[in-house]
Amino acid sequence: MKYWWAGALLACVPLHLSAQMQMGGAAVSLKANVLRHSASGTSLEPDSSSPPMLMRMSGKWMEMLHGEAIVAEQQQTGPRGRDKLFSVNWAMLMAQRSTAHGEWTFASMLSLEPATITGRYYPELFQQGETAFGRAIVDGQHPHDLFMELAVVYDLNLGEGGMASLYAAPVGDPALGPVAFPHRMSAESDPLAPLAHHLQDSTHIAYDVVTDGITWGPARIEASGFHGREPGENRWTIEAGALDSWSTRLTASLAKDWIAQYSIGHLHSPEDLHPQEDVLRQTTSIAVHHAWTSTELDATAVWGRNHTIGTDVNANGYLLEGAVRIRAKQSIWTRIENDDRTTDLLGAAAPSEESVVGRVQAFTGGYAHQIWHDNWSELELGAQATFYTTPTGLLPYYGVHPAGVVGELHWRIGR
Repeated sequence: MKYWWAGALLACVPLHLSAQMQMGGAAVSLKANVLRHSASGTSLEPDSSSPPMLMRMSGKWMEMLHGEAIVAEQQQTGPRGRDKLFSVNWAMLMAQRSTAHGEWTFASMLSLEPATITGRYYPELFQQGETAFGRAIVDGQHPHDLFMELAVVYDLNLGEGGMASLYAAPVGDPALGPVAFPHRMSAESDPLAPLAHHLQDSTHIAYDVVTDGITWGPARIEASGFHGREPGENRWTIEAGALDSWSTRLTASLAKDWIAQYSIGHLHSPEDLHPQEDVLRQTTSIAVHHAWTSTELDATAVWGRNHTIGTDVNANGYLLEGAVRIRAKQSIWTRIENDDRTTDLLGAAAPSEESVVGRVQAFTGGYAHQIWHDNWSELELGAQATFYTTPTGLLPYYGVHPAGVVGELHWRIGR
């Protein structure tokens, strides 16, 4: 398959795929890690991680590019199982420039999923969140927007270990949750969204985001204001709204290989189908990266909880995922989830007020092998399988143990 869209994205910036480009490296401190801005918004991987990225100097500007595209064929069993060929993809383009007192970063993140995921979602058993054609998406994941992030960041130097940061974005990622799943190195080979996406990191595409942050030594604290409504069904546009929601996040670099965060946020009317509901979201996560001579490990554990304000409805999601890369040629990954599901999965039989109907377990394992590479990208061929355990209240809809398998062709920019 020809990745025609990659050429269009590359043409948007003055980057040339040449020997001038090189890959980024590990950060020597939390402050240096923040200055990389290699994930969405201001979220952070461990200091020792080295995200695949192409870099070059152009005058006083450092220009960077990384991204990926996965062509996936999904097959599912059970009464609600469906099949589909689709592509998940994104590209991040950045430019940075140091000044006498700090650093400017301009970041954009783009996706062609509105075109490569037809029907406004791809099938994923037990998944829920957002809408398609005016109805709640059931057993499916929505595409990302064309504009996933458009942001400017200024980091002001406060001495050897200190820094103040200001992040502003018409579309971006507030300080709420872990690194969003498309950008987590522990999830980079899994084409499917976690079932707890809307309990943990769904705000990675939010509108009118403003974040202040202070980094000091091994700790960072942030506060954000943003528009709380989730993106609409038109994935090609940038929406806007009042700064009616807030969040705050504390991040700690426990060691060079470890990073943890706790965050809490108030989301005003996030769901179009339940506009009267506000949500209090809490998340905590811990991530690890470790490299041996020929092997790299990335793993992340996440808890997320949505409390519908003014009710006794609480939905929790627990996730453990990991990826191992061997000699840069083989990838092995897993994801284990234990997540509350709500009455939206009942479809037409769902009551007007949303509540929790049960908890589903999902167990995923996958493997991929590198089949081609050059000095700036690589191509992997692989597959994964997911097995589910159905809660009692949903047995008539799904059966006892539905399953899904995905074959994938994965192209990654940066090595």
